[in-house]
Amino acid sequence: MSKVLILTGAGLSAESGIRTFRDSNGLWEEHDVMEVCSVEGWLRDREKVLHFYDMRRKDSEHKDPNAAHFMIAEMGHKFGKEVSIITQNVDDLLEKAGCENVIHLHGKLRELRCEMCGHLFDIGYRSIKDIPECPSCKSQALRHHIVMFGEPAPFYQKLYNELTSTELLVVIGTSGEVLPVDQFASYTKYSILNNLEHSMAINHMIFTHTFYEKATTAAPKIKKLIEKYFETGKV
Repeated sequence: MSKVLILTGAGLSAESGIRTFRDSNGLWEEHDVMEVCSVEGWLRDREKVLHFYDMRRKDSEHKDPNAAHFMIAEMGHKFGKEVSIITQNVDDLLEKAGCENVIHLHGKLRELRCEMCGHLFDIGYRSIKDIPECPSCKSQALRHHIVMFGEPAPFYQKLYNELTSTELLVVIGTSGEVLPVDQFASYTKYSILNNLEHSMAINHMIFTHTFYEKATTAAPKIKKLIEKYFETGKV
């Protein structure tokens, strides 16, 4: 278990050009969120949902990590297993920046999942239409590996497990509407919050430090605090 947990959300990737549905009144890339991101939408129009994620996958191929992604990667390499990286994002920008062993709470755009045998496999930035069958069981029942509204998120247990040993929690770019990050912060000795603006869903008074600014401008400040923690045990 690590002592520092970096938990990121959509605000981390926003400056790299990846839009979030919470920024546009329930629309994500001009799509109604519940039509393309829910179990109900999936059951209603499977092809529409698969096409939506095909487009997101294709778009992510040309997106580059920003300074905040690279800062997280640097901290991961510098302090090794003492730092855990968990993200709500489905893009691969943390990996592009050099992060290793990232836990994706909501799945990964680049992966498909077989509905018959559960096999997961990376297809890069290709369309699901280019993948005829599961490489494991040969079934054609393939779907995106993204947790939809109405589905369980199995990796949440890993998050809760990490929190048991976390002394410094770093939260970057999350509204707090999906995860109660202020409650998480109350369990840790120190905590840092970085969002573009204040969220009514987060009690920022719980955090040791708060930065209401872009992730890229907050990144050097967060880096110094993480390094200070490893040097002195305090922030």
